[in-house]
Amino acid sequence: MKKFLKPSIFWLFIFIPVTIVLEKLAVRDSLVFFSAAFSIIPIAKLIGESTENLAHYTGDAIGGLLNATFGNAPELIIAIVALNSGLHEMVLASLIGAILANLLMATGVAFFIGGIKFHTQEYNPVTIRMYSSMMFLAVCSMVIPSVFHRFFATESGAYLENETSLNTMLAISLLVAYIFYLFFMIKTHPDLFRSVEIKVTENVAEEHKPWSKGFAIGALVVASVVAAFMSEILVGAAEGTGKELGMSSVFIGIVFVAVIGGAAESISAISMAAKNKVDLTISIALGSSIQIALFIAPLLVLVSFFIGPKPMFLNFTKAETGALFMAVILATVISGDGKSNWYKGIQMITLYVLLALLFYFTPEQI
Repeated sequence: MKKFLKPSIFWLFIFIPVTIVLEKLAVRDSLVFFSAAFSIIPIAKLIGESTENLAHYTGDAIGGLLNATFGNAPELIIAIVALNSGLHEMVLASLIGAILANLLMATGVAFFIGGIKFHTQEYNPVTIRMYSSMMFLAVCSMVIPSVFHRFFATESGAYLENETSLNTMLAISLLVAYIFYLFFMIKTHPDLFRSVEIKVTENVAEEHKPWSKGFAIGALVVASVVAAFMSEILVGAAEGTGKELGMSSVFIGIVFVAVIGGAAESISAISMAAKNKVDLTISIALGSSIQIALFIAPLLVLVSFFIGPKPMFLNFTKAETGALFMAVILATVISGDGKSNWYKGIQMITLYVLLALLFYFTPEQI
């Protein structure tokens, strides 16, 4: 009985029915938005625990991939709902924000918390170099259509057909590259993603008995479905919340929608670092960023041709592309040696806060 009375993050499940009631009562959008946000937190925790238990059977690389895939489900649902409403700026901002949140905030907090418990944590440097090269490819894929739009697109739409073709062909190319990436990771070179051996010390908590594979998969699927449902409510209230609080749609997308939508993988990455499983942290955080750039972003471009008022192109603002470059460069420099500590986490968190301030004070369409 005491176990159930002990304070737990799962108590926040109460916000699921609360959010549904608030939406039916048509109260202020900000109340619905933040209630939905609180409801997603325990769902994210459940997704994290499910994938952690699956990692006992699949290994860290596949476990991280599963976490990134199911953890990105809310982000994908949010983006599709926003696409259908024609909120292209918010969708593009949420894509950039999700990558920034994974690369800087989630990894930074994970390094910080893990560094407090352990003086130095080690992970496979070969893996991080592979992820870094994929992230650079991801950045280039987002910058190329943005550069074309900025230099060649005109208000008269003279190059609209070329821009449409460029974005379509780029989206298909990225999806193909992502398929090859999965084949490389899972089939031909899984040894490159193997975790380093960590000596068990008295500081490491005793491992619990892993869930059965069937139970873990079932919990993962159910949690992802509920997360998708609550995310749909969240995005429905996002635009009204921005107006109520005096925030731009770009800031709402980059900070609030991105952080909440990516709560699953963020919580998982942080909890893994606290258990000295930094390879799984890296696999979750960076793997999720790669999946967003090489799978979700191009998929949304293709989907936008069938839903919403008009197709969405990967036309990011100068501030968004600059922020993405800074995040990738810092993450690569900090994590390249295969070792982490708490101050590296502070450095990454600091850059994330600075970028959030940039977008808070940046006017629309910059």
